[in-house]
Amino acid sequence: MCNWNGTVSRLFSERRYLVAHLPFLPAERRIGASLAPPDAPFALVEKQRGAQRIVALSPAACALGLAPGMALADARARVPELGALPHDAGADARLLTRLVEACERYTPMVAADGADALLLDITGCCDALGLTESGIAQDLATRLARMGLQAITAIAATPDAALALARFGVDTVEALPVSALDLGEESHVALRRAGLRHIGDLAGRPRAPLAARFGTQLPVRLARLLGEEDRHITPHRVPPPVRVEARFAEPMASVAPLLDVVEGLAGQAEEQLTLRGEGGRAFDLALFRTDGHVARLSVACGAPLRDPKGVVRLFEERLESLADPLDPGFGYDMVVLAVARTEAMEARQGDLVEQARDPADLQALLDRLAVRFGAKRVRCFRPRDEHLPEYAAALAPVGAPRGEWDAPDPGGPPLRPIFLYDPPQRVTVIAEVPDGPPRHFTWQGRPYRVVRHEGPERIAYPWWRHPEGAGPTRDYYRVEDASGHRFWLFRHGLYGREKADPEWYLHGLFA
Repeated sequence: MCNWNGTVSRLFSERRYLVAHLPFLPAERRIGASLAPPDAPFALVEKQRGAQRIVALSPAACALGLAPGMALADARARVPELGALPHDAGADARLLTRLVEACERYTPMVAADGADALLLDITGCCDALGLTESGIAQDLATRLARMGLQAITAIAATPDAALALARFGVDTVEALPVSALDLGEESHVALRRAGLRHIGDLAGRPRAPLAARFGTQLPVRLARLLGEEDRHITPHRVPPPVRVEARFAEPMASVAPLLDVVEGLAGQAEEQLTLRGEGGRAFDLALFRTDGHVARLSVACGAPLRDPKGVVRLFEERLESLADPLDPGFGYDMVVLAVARTEAMEARQGDLVEQARDPADLQALLDRLAVRFGAKRVRCFRPRDEHLPEYAAALAPVGAPRGEWDAPDPGGPPLRPIFLYDPPQRVTVIAEVPDGPPRHFTWQGRPYRVVRHEGPERIAYPWWRHPEGAGPTRDYYRVEDASGHRFWLFRHGLYGREKADPEWYLHGLFA
């Protein structure tokens, strides 16, 4: 980048930004969809303040001297044959989003700017792509041209400079008009009246007097154009922790070899994950078609995974569960595997004699079922931060974050049953003393004799969530009858202090 006196300055040489400005995107989208003639002049209009005004123009209409913002009636007074179509900002935005996703073939740091520009951070991408900066810009412009979109490209050391160079169609920052500062028409007129017409006229002047006369935003905008300040970009998609890709000299015309490609990419991802001491919890696969279309597949797993064959099995299930099979069209020329979410994973050494039931095998089965039928349809219990037992666990997708269970000692009996009644079942209890453990109880008309008991586990009412008043205290007992069946009973209310005759309930059954 050249500074105001013509010497070369690379204040931010470590960052390079590429912009593709699409001046006729709304009109070219209509032309590409056969909704408008390719050569006839037409305008896209919307109602503003009671009048139809031009929002965008076709290239032919722009060549006749028309400009956005004009009233449709005034434009037709100049060009009677001017056609008019309603402006659809939503459809234009969706097209721009698809273009942003297609540009991820060059870099994960890509975003849209406004409604007519693609902004790419291509720092360090030249070696990976095997192209020069100008080669990347030319490749992008060529791909956009195949889609029927004209693009003006520019490369600079800051996003603001690249955007201004592309939108104003000049070669150097110094040649940009002062309107590139985007300070408002009043400030631009004042600058021109002061004889300051180009950015080069401002570059060598002291900033303090400029700020005092034209506003404090002028030095900030000027520094960003001159490469003295880099505001960076916020990418459309957060770059994943691990990203690997495969490019093909000849486009892949079918999906038959896709799983082999995925296995190779998963192997590369495994190396990076191992160095990080992590495993993947979510994997995203992006298939870039030669015509710009991007197909995306995502899978998730309930435990950290980095085994390539395990990743392949999940994507195999995902492919088989697709309602609409992948359409390679003219072929995929690039496939990207991203590990969107990672989690710490310690290396595990297998035993000399593997156990018949490996927990990892069960987790792999759950992951495959979740991919095939949907994560919301395969659920398991997860703990919740709740005081009362009936709210302390809930069904959640298998990939949901895990909590901490109040687990018993290894090999000991469970402290609480998995199965709970909702609501708890009323039982009749006989105890040796009113506030003692149960000795006999009757449930659903059948008597049970208690031969063993554990408890009580006292659970107070959560008064901190219900300040209007506290409820009865619960005393829980784990009991076993003469047949070996185990029950979870509680006395509802403290004898003599909260209730004169507390009720008893059966809350759950142990397996």
